[in-house]
Amino acid sequence: MTTAQDSRTVRELPGAPTAVEELWERLIHVEQRVRSAVAARRAVDPQADDPYRGQYLTHEGAERILAARDAFGPVPEYASRPGPDSPPGSRMGRLAAEFGLTPLDIDLLLVAMAPDIDARFERLYGYLNDDLTRRRPTIGLALELCGLPAASSGRFRFSSSAPLVAGGLLTVLEADRPLLSRVLRVPDRVTAHLLGDDEPDGRLRGLVRMAGPEDEPAPEPQVLHVAAAVGTGSGLVHLLDRGGDPGGLAVRALLAAGRRPLLVDVAALVGVPQPAELVRTLAAEARLSGGGVVLGPIEGLAPERPEGAGLLGSLCAAISGTPLIVYGKKDWDPRWSGESPVPVRVLPTGHAGAARRWSRALAAAGTAVGLPPENVRAAEEIATAVTSYRLDSEQLRRAATVASRLAAAQERPVDPQDLRRAVRAQNGAGLERLARRIEPTVGWDDLVLPAATRRQLSELALRARHREQVLGQWRMRPGGGRGRGVIALFAGESGTGKTMSAEVVASELGVDLYVVDLSIVVDKYIGETEKNLERIFVEAADVNGILLFDEADAIFGKRSQVKDAQDRHANVESAYLLQRMESFDGIAVLTTNLRANLDEAFTRRLDVIAEFPMPDAQQRLALWDRCLGTAIPRDADLDLEFCARRFELAGGSIRACAVTAAYRAAESGGPLGMKQIVSAVLQEYRKLGRLVMESEFGPWLDRTQGRGAG
Repeated sequence: MTTAQDSRTVRELPGAPTAVEELWERLIHVEQRVRSAVAARRAVDPQADDPYRGQYLTHEGAERILAARDAFGPVPEYASRPGPDSPPGSRMGRLAAEFGLTPLDIDLLLVAMAPDIDARFERLYGYLNDDLTRRRPTIGLALELCGLPAASSGRFRFSSSAPLVAGGLLTVLEADRPLLSRVLRVPDRVTAHLLGDDEPDGRLRGLVRMAGPEDEPAPEPQVLHVAAAVGTGSGLVHLLDRGGDPGGLAVRALLAAGRRPLLVDVAALVGVPQPAELVRTLAAEARLSGGGVVLGPIEGLAPERPEGAGLLGSLCAAISGTPLIVYGKKDWDPRWSGESPVPVRVLPTGHAGAARRWSRALAAAGTAVGLPPENVRAAEEIATAVTSYRLDSEQLRRAATVASRLAAAQERPVDPQDLRRAVRAQNGAGLERLARRIEPTVGWDDLVLPAATRRQLSELALRARHREQVLGQWRMRPGGGRGRGVIALFAGESGTGKTMSAEVVASELGVDLYVVDLSIVVDKYIGETEKNLERIFVEAADVNGILLFDEADAIFGKRSQVKDAQDRHANVESAYLLQRMESFDGIAVLTTNLRANLDEAFTRRLDVIAEFPMPDAQQRLALWDRCLGTAIPRDADLDLEFCARRFELAGGSIRACAVTAAYRAAESGGPLGMKQIVSAVLQEYRKLGRLVMESEFGPWLDRTQGRGAG
């Protein structure tokens, strides 16, 4: 079947020549066995050339079957010759070592694989099976070609716990047939691997991602520690996320250990209706490629539920012996698997580490989307602008890709705004079910506040920007389960700019503002309010944003003396919030009109307290001018200094008056004048329940009321 010319053709095939040559040499040995088997069959079968052979059985044929050797008969000479040994370091040798295969297993595997490499084996196997429709080897034929009687111990190499079957290298079909008649099939991925193909199994598409060019091994102490851990025992390691980059650490550790990282998409795995088969395929792929599996975040599997724990346990069992790195914010529960992992705490990498991560991700993403090298270098220079964001390795990779695509679409370098938009796009939608999301559209120039209040807002932005370095690296808040969050209180009367200031700080940090809807949080049933708040805090911890509790005294109120069950429940809510705020890892802003209503214990846990007083005359003048804007036409009699001096209104009320006056000017068809402004102020006074005094309005009161407005 094979000639010298055939061998030269095989060597010229693309792929890894060494792997192809070795496999071809072994198949030549299988071919010799098949030749001998065919010759032996023809020698005792006078009807060997009958075209209908295999479709009927004559009396003579029955006699030959009765005269043939039984299951305990001697081994034929043609099958007793051993096959060639695998060269050191060859694919076949690594396969045998990784899956624990014996030389007999290798021979059985090659017999089953032959039709997938050379179609001529199909017809020959059909002949030897005495059924031309069965073109793959049966267990009985495979044993015969390997020189083993049907009743030998070789039949046990096809049990579900045997290395070939348990490892996913061999599939036994037609389970309803007798054992010796069952057909053997080798998965296409195994055949492709032995031919030199390193592409992952197609069945894992959408579930597994390979490490990208931005991932590279690093001689960092923690990387080397994890790399050493995956080479011991079962290879199971658990990375406990404490604000660092566990996914990136897992990839770098596997690369440092000489393993090929296979990153599992947890969401895709959970969405598979029957994941057991994919788990086996994943385990086989990891062993075939000499790789390791990275699984996380573990919270996505919901291991606290029976189905999640079962899936995680089956993964650990299937991949046992192959490196498996699981990461997440949950501590490992020994009930999740039969093996206990090596635990490793992953802390923040700091400013320099975050800058390196962004630079590598932007360089790889820029190359992928076709950005010129100078644009990639520009992206590296601005990477430090977003080092304060908290992203895992997968989120960072996606954000870098989005930012690079935004820049490539406009044929310009990546700028900080691209990165900020890309990071906001990574925020999950879970928090939006519990809070209203606001994308900031205002800046510092839109605020009219006293200098002291602006300093406090800058202090909040400063703390949010450097909290990983101060609280993480420098450990300035150790012990007690304290988180790395930043909590601020904005106190002042309604309309003094508290919510707008929170939006400005969010804009400064390049994140979104999430306003908590108290109607969703507060529940009349005992314990439900705490559950709703817990969901908010959990979702907010994974989001790059600011959490705003407007009118916070409604849920952060003072604890009172217990007189009945209702008081006890209210105190439990406050106590829960005190503990939860201290362990919070995000950024939260509380606003209140009455600071005295807040429990004093909350004050101790606040990082920044900003007072928002009523604006003075000068500030009110600036507010009137900014709220009216530059687009609306103004009448010559418009006296904003009179309005600022006479009408003591907060910024929110001034904005409401400006909008009302603009509507009235639009209705009149003329420019905006004092009559529309005063009429709007009168309406606002009545809305606020304030007295209308002539000393405030002066001559404009009579003119406005005489006109019948207001």
